[in-house]
Amino acid sequence: MPTPKIAMPPLENFGRSLEILGALRPTKVNDLKYNVPADVPNDLIDIYIQNMDAATAGTGKMNLFACDQKIEHLNDDFYDGGDKIPITSNDPGHLFEIGQRCHDAGTIGVLAGQLGLISQYARDYPDLPYLVKLNSKSHMVKTSQRDPVSQAMWEMDDVMALTHNGINVVGIGYTIYIGSEYEHDMMTEAAQFIRQAHELGMIAVVWMYPRGQAVADEKDPQLISGAAGVAACIGADFAKVNYPGAFDGMTRPESLAIAAEAAGRTGIICSGGGSLPAKDFLQRLHDQMSIGNCMGAATGRNIHQRTTEEAVRMTAACHAIICEGASVADAMAIFEGN
Repeated sequence: MPTPKIAMPPLENFGRSLEILGALRPTKVNDLKYNVPADVPNDLIDIYIQNMDAATAGTGKMNLFACDQKIEHLNDDFYDGGDKIPITSNDPGHLFEIGQRCHDAGTIGVLAGQLGLISQYARDYPDLPYLVKLNSKSHMVKTSQRDPVSQAMWEMDDVMALTHNGINVVGIGYTIYIGSEYEHDMMTEAAQFIRQAHELGMIAVVWMYPRGQAVADEKDPQLISGAAGVAACIGADFAKVNYPGAFDGMTRPESLAIAAEAAGRTGIICSGGGSLPAKDFLQRLHDQMSIGNCMGAATGRNIHQRTTEEAVRMTAACHAIICEGASVADAMAIFEGN
């Protein structure tokens, strides 16, 4: 039986088809201010860039103010009787006052907190850029009792309800515990939220922490690098990681650079960790940026465990190092008000 002939469209139609395909192709990365993932709709690229500008003070590097610890660490980070933590830190309003003053000064990227916390204060501070944290858990249940799991308490519709009320939400955040027996559930949820955020022109940040009974060392540099790579594979714009220990023959900042490379176009932002003396903290931050090739930092306790005035100056000092490439000496001068 002879092979039937397939009717071909007129040759002149191919030119028009190619024009249509060319119009649908995403803009090349080199033509844009930032890397814009291909799951951001073409007609929302400008919105995505606006949100990235807001989150990074127009630099692509993020000075994130981490305000999600009211659940993560309960009240341990906010009240100690006034011995080291100022009594004003016990009031959540302290976080938003710091955030607004820093936003007015142009020294903050985003304030990251749970949707409920943000909704309680955001009508007073609607222009402050917010990163809505969708999941959280406390530190009460230890790994010896159960592997960590933290699933979403809100959906993207809840996030959009804030934006419809005039609140400046620029992105979402989600924590994943790599190595937990529940990692698949968290990765799946996070991947779906990242996709939905991008479809709305928002950015997405993941907190990537190796943790669980299968994890011998939560700061193993190989595991931190692996977590960074997972963040890239699920499409996150930034990944917050703990400061890793050192590979053999490397320093900690050099080992962090391995994680930054493993993350590809996902920017690594390093956890601020526990409170340190100002100079020690700023030196570590400088090393993370200049040697570790980070794209920012997520700082909580080293900002909010201070008086409002000190916290505002510390945020400005962090901004100078992260976004302007300032030296430690220059950043210290900012912190000291010189």
